[in-house]
Amino acid sequence: MITANQITGLILAGGRAQRMGGIDKGLIPFHGKPLIELAINRLKPQVSTILINANRSITKYSHYGYPVLMDETPDFSGPLAGFSVGLKHCQTPYLLTSPCDSPLLPTNLAEKMAAELEQQNLELVYASSREADGKIWAQPVFCLMRNDLQDSLNAFLSKGDLKIDRWFKTVQSGTVVFDHPLAFANVNTPEELAALEEVSS
Repeated sequence: MITANQITGLILAGGRAQRMGGIDKGLIPFHGKPLIELAINRLKPQVSTILINANRSITKYSHYGYPVLMDETPDFSGPLAGFSVGLKHCQTPYLLTSPCDSPLLPTNLAEKMAAELEQQNLELVYASSREADGKIWAQPVFCLMRNDLQDSLNAFLSKGDLKIDRWFKTVQSGTVVFDHPLAFANVNTPEELAALEEVSS
């Protein structure tokens, strides 16, 4: 059985946040605390240690006491660039990724994904959410992967492809459906932030 001790958590705070006016998303307050802090608090009990992937505000992020890793690929090339640098620095058998702007992420994220990974003998498991209308949506930036996937990912990135779902198809991957749609709610605009604060207060 995969335990928390075998998992490193990677919080992705490397994006440009253009819809937020370019403000650094992880530092935006949610119920009075920076979003990154809420992500850390949710993830911490599920993993042995945390890494933060960020491309700016490095000093502010390093105040949390965890290593802050910058992308090694230029131009904000999306979550896969974060995955790549996370895998490079991951000292445990598994890496669990989460964005910095989902303050209600599931407290059983690691547990459910680890169970699926083991039972189905997979290399990577990503989350999906079941919305109120029954539709299922992939949440690919929430995923648990084996730390030996770095070569596969780097080969994929070297072709210039940044599409996360296309990389998933090149490895043995599966998904776990979570029934609480708000668990993966993220904030891309000031309006979404206000609405999420409202429903989660």
